[in-house]
Amino acid sequence: MIPKPPPREGALGFLYLPPFRVQGTSVAGEATSIQIPELDVCFDMGSCPRAALASKFACISHGHMDHIGGLAYWCSQRNFQGMGPGKIVCDARIADDITGMMDGFVRLERQKTPYDLVPLEPDQELELKNNIVLTCFHTEHTCPSVGYVISEKRTKLKEEFNGLPQEKLRELKERGTEIVNRFQIPLIAYMGDTLPGPHLIRDDVRKAKVIITECTFFEPDHQQRAKIGMHMHVNDIAEWMRVAECETMVVTHVSRRTNVAYARKRLNEVCGDHAQRIHLLMDHRSNRAIYEDQAAEAEQRERELAGR
Repeated sequence: MIPKPPPREGALGFLYLPPFRVQGTSVAGEATSIQIPELDVCFDMGSCPRAALASKFACISHGHMDHIGGLAYWCSQRNFQGMGPGKIVCDARIADDITGMMDGFVRLERQKTPYDLVPLEPDQELELKNNIVLTCFHTEHTCPSVGYVISEKRTKLKEEFNGLPQEKLRELKERGTEIVNRFQIPLIAYMGDTLPGPHLIRDDVRKAKVIITECTFFEPDHQQRAKIGMHMHVNDIAEWMRVAECETMVVTHVSRRTNVAYARKRLNEVCGDHAQRIHLLMDHRSNRAIYEDQAAEAEQRERELAGR
């Protein structure tokens, strides 16, 4: 009998959550890399899917190998493909360690791969695009860890100035009068690996349009194991969903010991009606069906518009 060929590499998880795509891979202990192409961002780089090269920001949540193992390769391939230096965003507490890791590759390869390192302190802002900013916050894991929120900055004319002509508004602005209120709309929250805690109910996390969170343990008797590993249990998700205002929660970091169908069953059991807002990134069959429905609806709308 001849040997069998190796198993095919799994497809990337994919969800279209208008206007954002959430795509990548996430298997606990193996590799996590989550890309939001519209925002030019990848969260973590445990491996480097080819699609991830197009994003110029890699936002690292913590230094475990399954979240950072593909980082040097991502920087190298962006340079090799002529895409410019990658920007590595990280917790300021691990910036020197990332530099040391990258320096190790310089010594091994006898060549230098360009990259930009952007250490962030909690709640420090980094502009990703015009009016789109990234902030980080401390989470609780077995090593220094952070989560991230991407927000859109907006302005709204103050009520007392409504109805004034543009000339008058311009005059007030030139005098130094603040004529607008400034606020931020949280778009995406990414939690990395973490225990539950106050960071889950920060306003910008709780109100984010999309929350991307790990959930590593689903079995009813594994709550203590979750605490020891400083990970989330499905019961933590259920409690969190009572206050989270997200349109969608994307669950990542499910381990290979947990069947996706079982994970979905447990989410339905403990989250009740809130489970309708929760999707598993690596549930390829369900997510493909969702996308096919979205595509059919879009095609129907186009036909209706063309027929007018």
